[in-house]
Formats: sequence, C-alpha cells, structure tokens
Amino acid sequence: MLVFGCTGGGWCATHALGSAASAMASSPFLRIAPTLHLRRCCRKFWCEEPKEGTTNGWTRRRSTSAAQRSPDVVEVEYADLNLKNFYGAAPNLGHIRIRQHVNPLSSSFATPVEIPVWKEVFRDPSLPLMVDIGSGSGRFLIWLAKNCPERRNYLGLEIRQKLVERSQFWVEELGLANIHFMFANATVSFEPLVSTYPGPLMLVSILCPDPHFKKRHHKRRVVQASLVDSISKRLSIGGQVFVQSDVLELAFDMRNQFDACLDVFEHVDTIDNNFLCDTQGWVLHNPMGIRTEREIHAELEGARIYRRIYQKQKHCI
Repeated sequence: MLVFGCTGGGWCATHALGSAASAMASSPFLRIAPTLHLRRCCRKFWCEEPKEGTTNGWTRRRSTSAAQRSPDVVEVEYADLNLKNFYGAAPNLGHIRIRQHVNPLSSSFATPVEIPVWKEVFRDPSLPLMVDIGSGSGRFLIWLAKNCPERRNYLGLEIRQKLVERSQFWVEELGLANIHFMFANATVSFEPLVSTYPGPLMLVSILCPDPHFKKRHHKRRVVQASLVDSISKRLSIGGQVFVQSDVLELAFDMRNQFDACLDVFEHVDTIDNNFLCDTQGWVLHNPMGIRTEREIHAELEGARIYRRIYQKQKHCI
C-alpha cells in the first residue's frame, strides 16, 4: 500500500495541525515524520502571473499586494528545488505565459498519446505509481518526487505543452529518475497509459482543475464519468483518489462523480476516523504536506479549499 511522507527543508507551514498530524501519520494516504511541520496544499496558477478577474468567483478580485505576492510566495515555498538556477540554462523555458483555458474536446487533443517505454521513463517501472492529472507547472509533483522518502514513481499529465516541456527540463536538470511529465489530454490518454504501466497505480490526484464555469462548457471538465470509470478499474485495492478545488460548485461536481461509485470507493473518513471532516464531509486538512501553486494563490485571496479523498475497497465489476 502506498503511503506518503515528505521531508526536506524550506517548506514548513507557519501553523501546526495538532491532532491532524497523528491522524496523517497512521493514514495509508500520507505518512509524515513525527517532527515534520505540515504544509497545506493545492495546485497551480491558470497562468504564470495570475490576472485579476471577475468570473463567477473563480478568479476573485484581489488587492494589488496579493497579486504581487503570489509569485513571490510560490518562489519561497518551492525554494528548496532551486529551480531559479535553471532559468538561465533555457531562457525560453524560464518565465513563460500560457493560455488560461484549453478546450480538451478540440480535435487536436482527441488522439491518445503514444505509450512510452516505461523502463526508459523510470529507473524502476515496477514501483507504485502516482498520477497527477493536470500537473500545471510541475513544481508540486517535482517536490514530491525529490523529497518523499517512499519509493514510488510520479507521472504528471498536462494539456499545455509549454508547461510540460519546462517541467521535464527541470526533471532532467535535477537528475530525478522517478518522475516524468507528458503532454496529454487525460480524458483520452489516462486509460491507455495506466493500463500498460508495469507497477500498481496507487494514487490519482486531480487538484483544482479548470472549472469551465459556463454550463455549456461543463463537458470540458476533466472529471467525467469515463475518467472516473477508468480510475475505478485501474486503481489498485487500497489505492486512493484525491480531488480538491477552491470552487465549491466544481468541488461538488467532482464529489458527485466519485460518490456515484461508492460500490467501489469509500470516502476516507469512513475508513479512518482520524481524518477530520467538516459537517459537509470536506476533508479539513491537506494530506500531502505541500501546497500547490493554485492553493497558494487561492489562499492569498482568502478562498477555502474543498477536498475529498476516496479509497478503493473492492474491484470494479
């Protein structure tokens, strides 16, 4: 069973989670060293420099100081990766601007990616696998690959090619052999990729995906019935799914998709009552010990992160 524990300096949160620390220490989802300060978590910016927006509460209007602080806080919290040292080595991959929204239903994203030769991608392709769907800038997954003591592999799937190129460049510069990024539409590529991976799939994370607010665009959202079905079939027994968003409506949508498969999954608080949830069933504390960029950005704006964690209890029929 895959367990997560994170070590390393420079990333400690300013608060302790008290009883949550002991809960996480015994969790199959995350094992944390007793002396480690937890760090709260989420995901990525929709662009490298977040812009002020007014759409439906997703990109909330923020103060100028908060807008200026976001990139600085990201740099500080990921400082132990020393990624700035590599900006000069590839100037066009340093600070890049990308499209905020991508239409995964476009014909250009309809073809599944070519399956890699796994033994060429990972040093040991038999290790348990974590797949991060919508890996964004890649910092979150790179930090886990570099700092978590448990032996496992990490696969990041991202639909914006420039981010994938830069993430993979960073991986090569850091000399990490347990992580790989792919330019892929997870909706069509997740199933063929994980079905060929030699080791067990133990964790799938979908952290603050694009909310696609307009109702006619909901079909573009990454968490669709087809993807949930693939995850339920391919995840190993005891494997887990971690979804979260700072947009409540999207969080409910993802929750409903996985709640529809409770014959296969159980929510983590029914398995381990040490996981603290509010009265609505949202997990109160991030279990990864690290914030993603989207969470940093959202929390600076005063947003709440809505989290659900599911564990596979039986084989999908």
